[in-house]
Amino acid sequence: MKTKKVVVGALAAMLSLSVCSLAPAVAAGETVQISVGKVNAKAGETFSVDVSLADIPSTGIQCLDFAVTYDSKVLTIDKVEAGALVKNGADSKDASASLAPLFEGSVNSSEGWVSAAWSTSTDDASYWLKSDGVFCTITGKVASGVADGTVSDLKIVPINRETYSKSGVTNKEISCGYEKDGKPVKYATTLNNGSVTVGTIVTTTTQPPTNKIVRGDANCDGGVDMSDVVLIMQSLANPNKYGLDGSDSKHITAQGQANGDVDSDVKGITSNDALKIQKWLLKSISEL
Repeated sequence: MKTKKVVVGALAAMLSLSVCSLAPAVAAGETVQISVGKVNAKAGETFSVDVSLADIPSTGIQCLDFAVTYDSKVLTIDKVEAGALVKNGADSKDASASLAPLFEGSVNSSEGWVSAAWSTSTDDASYWLKSDGVFCTITGKVASGVADGTVSDLKIVPINRETYSKSGVTNKEISCGYEKDGKPVKYATTLNNGSVTVGTIVTTTTQPPTNKIVRGDANCDGGVDMSDVVLIMQSLANPNKYGLDGSDSKHITAQGQANGDVDSDVKGITSNDALKIQKWLLKSISEL
C-alpha cells in the first residue's frame, strides 16, 4: 500500500516513531477513537459504511492516515469519499491544496484494502480536525451468491508503505497528530473495527423494535427534531457510548434505528439518514 500524496507521506513520517531519530512527543492521556460502522446488506446489493472519529483532543488533528482491510472475495469496494468532518474549509487556508487534495482515499481491490488520509500544512489550528464526526465513507457491493450470515470484517490497520520515500523502513503506526514548534506530537488511537454482514438485519437487544415505525424519531421521544439528528451522528461517531449496546443511558435503541433509517437507498443507519431528517426539518423536502 502506498499513499500517492507526498504531503501526507512526509508528515506521517514525522509522526512515526520508527523513523524519527528523536521520538515524537506523545500527548499523554489523549486518545483518538476511530470507528468503522457495522452494516447489513444482501448478496448482490450495495452498502455504505462510515468511518468516524471521536474523543479528538482540543488541540485537534493536523494529520491522520490509516487503512481498512476487507475480504475481496465477499466485497467489492467502489470508492472512499471524504466525510463531513474533513470538509472544514482547510482547503482555502492551505497553499498545498492547489497541488493535491487534503483528503485522499484509494482502493486496492487485488489486495483487499482501502486507505484514507488527511493532512493540512496550515498552522491555523482552527482548521484542524476538532469535533466528533464522519471522517470518510466507504461504498461498495456484496458479491452475488454470498451466503446469508457471512461476515466480512472491516479492520483498521496502519497503511503498509515506506515511512517516507526511499526510507526502506515500513510504516507500522497509524499516523495521528500534529506539529508543534517544528516537532511532531502523536496521539494514541483506539480502534473499533466494523463489518458487513450478508443478509437481513438480525437484532439481539432487550428493546426490540415494535411494528410501529415513527419515521425520523431516532431517540423515541415521540417527535422529530434536531436531537434525533444528533443521536444518529453520535451513534455513528462513538458507537461504544451511543451505539445499539452503548454505555450511555441515552444510546440509540433498535427501535430508534428502525425509526431513524429514513434513507431508502442504503439499509441501516448512516449519516445520510441524519442529513435527510435535517432536510425535512428545514422543509427542503416534504416527507421522510
